[in-house]
Amino acid sequence: MSLVNAAHGRSDDTSAVHPPTEQPRGGRRTVRQVVGAYAALAKPRVIELLLVTTIPAMFLAARDIPSPWLVLVTLVGGTMAAGSANALNCVIDADIDKVMNRTKRRPLVRDSVPKTGALIFGLVLGVGSFAMLYFTVNLLAGILAIATILFYIFVYTLVLKRRTAQNVVWGGAAGCMPVVIGWAAVTGTVQWPAFVMFGVIFFWTPPHTWALAMKYRDDYERAGVPMLPVVATAQHVAKQIVIYSWVMVAWTLLLAPATSWLYAAFAALAGAWFLFYAHSLYNSVRRGEKTNPMALFHRSNTYLMIVFVALAVDSAIGLPTLGLPF
Repeated sequence: MSLVNAAHGRSDDTSAVHPPTEQPRGGRRTVRQVVGAYAALAKPRVIELLLVTTIPAMFLAARDIPSPWLVLVTLVGGTMAAGSANALNCVIDADIDKVMNRTKRRPLVRDSVPKTGALIFGLVLGVGSFAMLYFTVNLLAGILAIATILFYIFVYTLVLKRRTAQNVVWGGAAGCMPVVIGWAAVTGTVQWPAFVMFGVIFFWTPPHTWALAMKYRDDYERAGVPMLPVVATAQHVAKQIVIYSWVMVAWTLLLAPATSWLYAAFAALAGAWFLFYAHSLYNSVRRGEKTNPMALFHRSNTYLMIVFVALAVDSAIGLPTLGLPF
């Protein structure tokens, strides 16, 4: 979730897990409604990035199929960390969420969860994630999870988000951490392939999020959040999307020495596919044609899935790695 992508990685409409707005007679809510409201704080629909990236990172670290138990506890601990960051983000950004159409169904906006309850819920999840990873995985994984939560809240949410158009560029670092945590869970260390996977998601985040922000530009402007599409022209945004997309695709190929021809082929083909649509968006914007940036947003999810699934399959098969050319 991405942890930062747990906030930006998907449309934040979590209505699928919200309790209905109608209250039962007598004003009391059912247990299911209360649980649903707290679950919605964690934004479960946007934690998919955690699954898409963490598991392949663990496969690559093992260069084999890792222990199912280790995968399970790492995912549970990572999900708790992402849920903690998301819940605390909801507390801090409640004022923004009230004026944005795509976030106005969040629990704090609808008063289905008290602010104090949301704060305690987020903190408990954070402590629980560290305990889960420390006792079942290793200390390094636990420390990385806590560091990610703190970075997301104190650096991205409290400092960057409302102050700079580069918010998702640098704040996106939090969303890159699941791969590092996954690698650390298997090896107990952090080595160069983990940093390369970190970079893949780091450069993926701006095109992904800016495409979404182009669609919801008015929302961000109304909330006073200086996302790039709010402060720059559509052509400039589309150009930046193309630039970051090229860097992202090139970066995926840096994993080739640690993988086989199979991953390299899929990374190159998926990259060409995504670049085609990134350039198509830019060309349409430049010509003043009507565009659908959400199409690129959804394709970015598909692209990332292809790259990381290819990474997992390549590692599971165990083909000879290409190695360094020198």
